[in-house]
Amino acid sequence: MARIAGIDLPKNKRGFVGLTYIFGIGQTTAYEILRKANVDETKKVSDWNDDEVARIRSVVDTYRTEGQLRSEIQMNIKRLLDIVCYRGLRHRRGLPVRGQRTRTNSRTRKGRRKTVAGKKKAAAKK
Repeated sequence: MARIAGIDLPKNKRGFVGLTYIFGIGQTTAYEILRKANVDETKKVSDWNDDEVARIRSVVDTYRTEGQLRSEIQMNIKRLLDIVCYRGLRHRRGLPVRGQRTRTNSRTRKGRRKTVAGKKKAAAKK
């Protein structure tokens, strides 16, 4: 099992798919990494030899991944909160940040709400 950037890559996946298990590496970046390391992207992770794993690891180390990337994202959000900009306020309130509508949808950010049936008004006494 190949261990790159602190992540155990799945053995039965192809190379470029296995690299996407690392936070901060998508498919395009995975193809680029394998091309720079001179490794066939269709080759499975279990078929990589130690030399190929070392080359891939050295290329991946040039990218911001995992903990370093997560901390950078958190620092960016904290900066937005500190300068009290619009995006920072949306983060603070737990609402969508990128201009999505909130009258309907946005349940991922706002949380699931239970609907309450309309209550009938009591009949006015005469």
